[in-house]
Amino acid sequence: MSSTTLLRPAPLVAAGLLGSVRELRRDFLGTLLAAHRDYGDLVRLRVGPPKIGPEIHFLFHPEGAHQIFGSRWQDYRKDTRFYQEMRGILGDGLLTSQDDEWLRQKRFLQPLFTVRRVNGYAEAMAEEAARLTRELRHRNESVLDVHAEMTRLTLRIVVRVLFGADSELALPVVRRAFPVLGKAGVIRAFSPVPLPLSWPTPTNRRARSAQAALFAVCDEIIARRRAVAGQVKGPADDFLGMLLAARDGGERLTDQEVREQVLVFLLAGHETTSTALSFTLHLLGQHLEIQRRVRDEIAAVVGDRTPTTEHAKALTYPTMVLKEAMRLFPSAPVIGRRSTVPSELCGHLVPAGVDIVVAPWVIHRHPEFWESPDVFDPERFTPELEKTRHRYAWMPFGGGPRTCIGQHFSMLESVIILSTLLRDFEFRTVTPRVPVDVRITLRPKIPMLTTLRAP
Repeated sequence: MSSTTLLRPAPLVAAGLLGSVRELRRDFLGTLLAAHRDYGDLVRLRVGPPKIGPEIHFLFHPEGAHQIFGSRWQDYRKDTRFYQEMRGILGDGLLTSQDDEWLRQKRFLQPLFTVRRVNGYAEAMAEEAARLTRELRHRNESVLDVHAEMTRLTLRIVVRVLFGADSELALPVVRRAFPVLGKAGVIRAFSPVPLPLSWPTPTNRRARSAQAALFAVCDEIIARRRAVAGQVKGPADDFLGMLLAARDGGERLTDQEVREQVLVFLLAGHETTSTALSFTLHLLGQHLEIQRRVRDEIAAVVGDRTPTTEHAKALTYPTMVLKEAMRLFPSAPVIGRRSTVPSELCGHLVPAGVDIVVAPWVIHRHPEFWESPDVFDPERFTPELEKTRHRYAWMPFGGGPRTCIGQHFSMLESVIILSTLLRDFEFRTVTPRVPVDVRITLRPKIPMLTTLRAP
């Protein structure tokens, strides 16, 4: 007899006719926190009517996350509704691909994300951050929406890194399309009755229009680059040029595969970092003594110079502040997988073929691993304390073989931007309580208002 046959299923959260759909739509992350508090580290929530809506397992413990992303990662696949929707919207890039196709794509992409290669983008990051500080000085605005500004900034950086001289062509299309596609992806992923993307619902029509515009501009730039590839000596130094030049055993990526990788990097390269920076500045604007300490370290390490990768390495306390902000507001508050075999998770039986959602939002507040978990305290991330903590108690970039390939890019960009902005401005938060929403990434539901003044 298998040991798993002796285990009980995870508790099913009590729900009405539509299961937990109403609660999840009203307050997705609050519903998960309440489920953890009332039912434990693994629960089931039904999404839709009985016998029709799926029962999704939600996991809230680091050891279970380690099993799913680390020790037994091959037993849990990206076959969930969310990833299916992402494939339909953006294509099958590194984020969504699996098995041999994922390994093949990773061989192409890994050389583009080495520490040395990413460090080469530091100058572009610093230049765009300096451009924003100049704009803010000339606007004479006393209040701004910090999330809107960080989204614009990180999008400018990733589009510049991706497309180089073609960035101005791509930027307005990307800026319009991604919010539409992100909202549509989440609505479709958690709809009780999935409808084909081709059906002319309002959400689908908006998504298809945004997708067509995004695909068209990417395909136009890729075709232009292919046409002049033989006329340029050496590979271009932007990400697209390196993608087009990449080879694996003599094989190259097709134009469609190049576009799919570009779209994944556009998504992951600006939304996740803008969320991290927005909430870091939001929290610093409420904790001025911590902000002053960050500014003092920036002054001592960087001074009035342009921040570099060497400066970023030496900015210890700003990095701790970023990590604590990402604990409280992880850009990916939930991460899904589908089980392929029966298994034990957190002392319960999980059948094969069910969706499992790991919730960093809850894991990052688990009282077994975090004292006073709702308090903003960067001292949790001293090197000494980090060594003692469970590897998956803090997981804003996922974990295991499929951990985010752009982690170093995001952290370097965030430290450089912080060191540029906080040198010139003091941020004071106007709206201390900001409700959040889950789309492809975490997003504020209202403007994140802050005042600016000289420090």
